[in-house]
Amino acid sequence: MFLVGLTGGIATGKSTVSKVFKQNGIPVIDTDAIARLVVEPGKPAWHKIKAAFGDGVFHADSGELNREALGKLIFDSLEKRTILNEITHPEIHRVVYKEVIKCFFLGHNFVVLDLPLLFETGIMLSYIHKIITVTW
Repeated sequence: MFLVGLTGGIATGKSTVSKVFKQNGIPVIDTDAIARLVVEPGKPAWHKIKAAFGDGVFHADSGELNREALGKLIFDSLEKRTILNEITHPEIHRVVYKEVIKCFFLGHNFVVLDLPLLFETGIMLSYIHKIITVTW
């Protein structure tokens, strides 16, 4: 199986490139979507975030992560960002690996990993055969 890393900055056209791959039957694993999935109420990362940052980073009515409140909390604090990344990144990596394995067993020859922070996180970097960087 050939893994392609798709990366690039905000509003550079990654979604458009991703859509072209999907239209041609190539699975795209979206790490932004996975990042939202792993912090859903009740998930392990959700519990760890609650323990690390308290109830103030969650919506009181739904229990969902309040991204704005969390963003304000970690924006100026490398220490708090590091804590958050140490909580979320392993969970994201686990789901990405699982999805790649699923694609392998489904017989896909190519898989695109949509990884906006490919170089920053290093997720799957050693397994990726080619990298596409979308720029404006």
